[in-house]
Formats: sequence, C-alpha cells, structure tokens
Amino acid sequence: MTSIPDFTAETAKAALTDILAALNTPQNIQKLAEVKENSGNEMLKMMQFVFPIVTQIQMDVIKNYGFLEGREGTVQFAQLIRTLEREDPEIAQLHSQVRSYFLPSITSPSVEASL
Repeated sequence: MTSIPDFTAETAKAALTDILAALNTPQNIQKLAEVKENSGNEMLKMMQFVFPIVTQIQMDVIKNYGFLEGREGTVQFAQLIRTLEREDPEIAQLHSQVRSYFLPSITSPSVEASL
C-alpha cells in the first residue's frame, strides 16, 4: 500500500467536503433517493444497493487526493479518516455526514416506546 504523505487533517476535511458536495449533486441526489426508496429502511438492502453508489462517488473524489482507484484506495482512505477523526471533531462530524448517506436512521427503542 502506498502512503499518502501529505494527507493531513486539512486535506481530510477537504476530501470529506468534496465527497459531500459530490453526493449532493442533483444527479446523485436523484440516484440515491431512488435506491433508498427501493431499499426502505432495511440495513441489508441499504448496504447492498446504496453503499456501492456512495462508495463509487467517494472513489471518484479521493483519487484526486492521491489515493489509488478501487478497494485498496478506499480502505486506505477510511483508515486514515478513522485515525484523524479521533483527534479532530470536525473530521468526525464530516465523516458522520458521509456515513449517513448509506446507514439507515436507527430509532432508539426507548423513543419508540414513549411515542
């Protein structure tokens, strides 16, 4: 695995911001909305249909930051982000926003019980 020596917290924020911008293009919003609607709130379907689209969009962005295309680059990016988000709450927040595209919202049982 090649290293990305200049991948700093600032670069991570820029990459995550670019990923969010790419996810929010009209074309991708429509594509993700259709797939999410077909998946319902089922985790398995979300991971089967939504996750690959989000991952492809992410791969298209991170190659601009020196990551290899494909699985290796995606895994390396995720590892670096996980390391950096422990030290930087802004990175953690941005990463959480990206994850929200493919993780269904989970309601707490206690909240449902109180309704």
